[in-house]
Amino acid sequence: MHCPFCAHDDTRVVDSRIADDGESVRRRRECPACNQRFTTYERADLAFPMVVKADGRREPYRQEKLLAGLRRALSKRPVSTAQIDLALRKIEKQIRSHSEREISARRIGDLVMAALRELDPVAYVRFASVYRRFDDLHAFNSEIQALLDPDQAIESPNDER
Repeated sequence: MHCPFCAHDDTRVVDSRIADDGESVRRRRECPACNQRFTTYERADLAFPMVVKADGRREPYRQEKLLAGLRRALSKRPVSTAQIDLALRKIEKQIRSHSEREISARRIGDLVMAALRELDPVAYVRFASVYRRFDDLHAFNSEIQALLDPDQAIESPNDER
């Protein structure tokens, strides 16, 4: 690995540790030329399935898009960055474990809804209002009632499952 400080073409690993709940390896490296230390992370490069949109288009999975949706829903909510990162990793693990080469955007949305439901009920309702296209107070009320009393869950009138 090249040194990011002096561009020397060889660095030495000083320490290695498991990171991100076993999802990556954290390595401390040292450059023999300039003696600077830096950290690298090694992760498995796993392919994600293609995402099939509602209109039939197919596009590659993009982590940035999923993370932006989570952050938007969790904006100004008492949820730490570490909790968001953990939720993102769980969702991505479920996406990767999907046995097909394609996954519907609806399925990814359902995974996000499940993660948000565990993290923060307000963020869950925020995301649900956009994801399920709530267009009246009845839809909001039904979703909130389902959160308050899961045994009485009512399908949203806009939900086309």
